[in-house]
Amino acid sequence: METAPVIKASALGKSVSGPEGVLKILEGVELTVNPGESIAILGASGSGKTTLLGLLAGLDTATSGHIELAGTSLDSLDEEQRAGLRAEHVGFVFQSFHLLPALTAEENISLPLELSGNVDHQRVSRVLEDVELTPRRRHYPRQMSGGEQQRVALARAFVTRPRILFADEPTGNLDQATGQHIIDLLFSMNREYGTTLVLVTHDLTLAARCGRIYRLDGGRLHEGRA
Repeated sequence: METAPVIKASALGKSVSGPEGVLKILEGVELTVNPGESIAILGASGSGKTTLLGLLAGLDTATSGHIELAGTSLDSLDEEQRAGLRAEHVGFVFQSFHLLPALTAEENISLPLELSGNVDHQRVSRVLEDVELTPRRRHYPRQMSGGEQQRVALARAFVTRPRILFADEPTGNLDQATGQHIIDLLFSMNREYGTTLVLVTHDLTLAARCGRIYRLDGGRLHEGRA
C-alpha cells in the first residue's frame, strides 16, 4: 500500500512584481497530502487559492520553497518534464469546463488517452457510465447543459485514472441542485478509483465533504474546519 505523500510543499512562496512593487501572494505555505486523501482549500476571492493549486500541479513555478508531486521534485524539472509528470499522474476539473466544441462528449473524454497513445474504449465507456452520460456520448458540448458538460469534464479527468485530481471551483458555474449532483459524482469516483483529491472552493458544503479543510488568509495556509 502506498504511504509516501503524493504532494509535499515546504516553505512555499509566490510573489509577483507590479507597479507598486512586489506583491506577496503566498508565503511560507506548508502542506502534505497523503494517498487517497481529500482536502479542501478555502479562501476569499483573490486570496491565492488558484495560484496555490497551479503551483502544486506544476502549472506555475514558485518564487521560493519546494514542491514534490507524485514523489518527484518539481524544482528539478523543466516545463516539458512537468507536463509529462502531469500527464502520467494528474487530472484536472475547472469551473469552466474546457471542452473542445468540435468534439463529442466521447471524443472529449478520449482525448487524454489519445494524447498519451493509450486509447482504451472500454475505459471511456466505463467513465461515461459512471457520470450517467452513455446516452449523450455522441452529443457536442453545445447540445448539453452546463451540468452535463461538467460531467464530461469529470469523466475526462478520471479516464486516465490519475493518482491526484485537482479541482478548481468545480461547481462554480452550476445551479445548486446540479452542483450537488456533481459533488456526489466527484466523491463517488474519488472513492472508486482511490484518487487523491485537492479542491479549491468557496462552497462550504463541498469543503465539508473533504477529510481536511485549509483556509488561505494573508498568503498563509491554516488548517481548520469550515
